[in-house]
Amino acid sequence: MPAAADLLRQIIEGGALADPAWRAAFAEVPRELFVPYYFAPAPDGGQERLWRDDPDPERRRRWLAGVYDDVPLATRVRDGDLVSSSSQPSLMARMLEALCVRDGMSVLEIGAGSGYNAALLAHRLGEARVTTVDLDPDITGSAREHLDAAGYRPRVVTGDGALGAPAYAPYDRIIATCALSSVPLAWLGQCAPGALVLAPIGTGLVTLKVTDGLHATGRFLDTPAFFVPLRGGGASAPVRSAARYDIPRHAQRQDSFHFLFRLTAGAMEPHDVYELWRTTGRPLRERYGVTIRKGEQWAWLDDPEGPHTWPLRGA
Repeated sequence: MPAAADLLRQIIEGGALADPAWRAAFAEVPRELFVPYYFAPAPDGGQERLWRDDPDPERRRRWLAGVYDDVPLATRVRDGDLVSSSSQPSLMARMLEALCVRDGMSVLEIGAGSGYNAALLAHRLGEARVTTVDLDPDITGSAREHLDAAGYRPRVVTGDGALGAPAYAPYDRIIATCALSSVPLAWLGQCAPGALVLAPIGTGLVTLKVTDGLHATGRFLDTPAFFVPLRGGGASAPVRSAARYDIPRHAQRQDSFHFLFRLTAGAMEPHDVYELWRTTGRPLRERYGVTIRKGEQWAWLDDPEGPHTWPLRGA
């Protein structure tokens, strides 16, 4: 039967988890305890609920196979909209490695989800060093149950993730597992000097080095990332679609264009986005970055003080 070792093998074969400590976490934290059910595409084109205690043995087999496959799992759907998920494990692995944690560090996770990511962090750092926060009490309640079943008891806080969790600050690392339009400034004030913030913006992951409560800067990783939007005070604005505009088809087929299109939403007209993308060599994610300075927050291409900068929506 599929098990954590099978998932670990898939992640390693995909090029992640060079760190033995993270390998141990993925090998020893049983994902099945965090996704007792999830929603999967049904043969009729809709969605079906696969769950651990289904009386049909074939459906139980499919549930377990999905748990230990390297895919994201929809764990909570409300009125047809996805509100919580268990992220793709290989993406989680890349994000956790990008945090560059060391023993003794404290971590705040924004977006509790199923609790699986918090369990991995607790395995690596110790449960007293991990705090996870989510706005939805149903999500935090389920995360606590899953964590308890797996033997981990990090702090699980019900609250607005945009406000962080000031009661347990300062943090050496903040990791967000929900999509943002900009970085909530409250997080910087809860960081220790030299902390890192890893957050999804647009369809990318930016890693910010924090100087103090008003200053941070850093670049995007090369990894694409798609997450459920943050809800609460830092909620993302609606996503615009490039397909609605007169953008050449060859651009609309390029991931690098869609990344820039999302990153410039609210700050640049679609035609200007295309011209920037075309004239700068169709840049990949790692050429972009974000800077926060005295309350102002902007994205940039190549240089935070260069000619290609724009304010982030909602900053």
